[in-house]
Amino acid sequence: MSSINTNIAANSALQALTQTQKGMVETQSRIATGYRVATAQDNAAYWSIATTMRSDNGALSTVKDALGLGSATADVAYTGINNSIKLLDQIKQKLVAAREPGVDRTKIQSDISALQNQLQSTADTASFSGQNWLKIDSTAGTDITKAIVSSFSRDSSNAVTVGTISVSLYTASSGDTTALYDANTTASAKAGLLDKQQTATSGATYTIASLDIHSLTDSTADLADLDSYISTVDSTISKMTAAATTFGSVKSRIDLQKTFVSDLMTTVDTGVGQLVDADMNEESTKLQALQTKQSLGIQSLSIANQSSQSILRLFQ
Repeated sequence: MSSINTNIAANSALQALTQTQKGMVETQSRIATGYRVATAQDNAAYWSIATTMRSDNGALSTVKDALGLGSATADVAYTGINNSIKLLDQIKQKLVAAREPGVDRTKIQSDISALQNQLQSTADTASFSGQNWLKIDSTAGTDITKAIVSSFSRDSSNAVTVGTISVSLYTASSGDTTALYDANTTASAKAGLLDKQQTATSGATYTIASLDIHSLTDSTADLADLDSYISTVDSTISKMTAAATTFGSVKSRIDLQKTFVSDLMTTVDTGVGQLVDADMNEESTKLQALQTKQSLGIQSLSIANQSSQSILRLFQ
């Protein structure tokens, strides 16, 4: 039966063309954005996972920056203490030279004072972004530790954890420290390697930072004090070497973690891409097929619409 009210062929062709055009819109959107899951309506589960992982990757980027800052701070501290070891070694050499009877200890003290000033300057300038690991303040009587943000993780229950790398600068219970100077105003409580109070053989107190030998004579008592100075400086060099080793190890660990975080960010990006990225080869092939179907659909609809015009001939 032919009807001018209902053109079944045209309706069928129109439905097919509508579906084709819908597919073209979807495919063109994927090609334009590069995503097959660009919004939650495309795939709610994949979109949710991708959004969360992108957010976590942003946090990892911040962690990477923090590790870079920590690495630079550790490097500056290592450089400062390594230079200080060389300066203290020169002071030891001056003290050994002063052990020789009859030498002019006033002139030697002049050299030692210059080296002491340089040690203070080195510690003062070994700072990065406001952080100076060679100077502490033990007034509170508690441990002094620096924490460097090193990781960001999320468990199966969506609880997040921020990990840190700890660097101990001072242990209150033992008095161990990697710092050269202590801002504690109580002289006997200072814990810095260079301003810690020491006791000479004669019972007099001194610090390496304020050591003065210009008034020493060739007496047995003064030479014994000079020997104690040499022993203290040598012992301090060993402690500073251990501190430099600590800073070097911390920097190495930070650099390893920084490399891991960088690799992890790349891996997360790849994983997210596999969930939501469009396969451009597939989409371009699909677009060509849809364009062909669209052309055929338009022709089919045109033919179907023309069929109703033939009914007019029946009334001629």
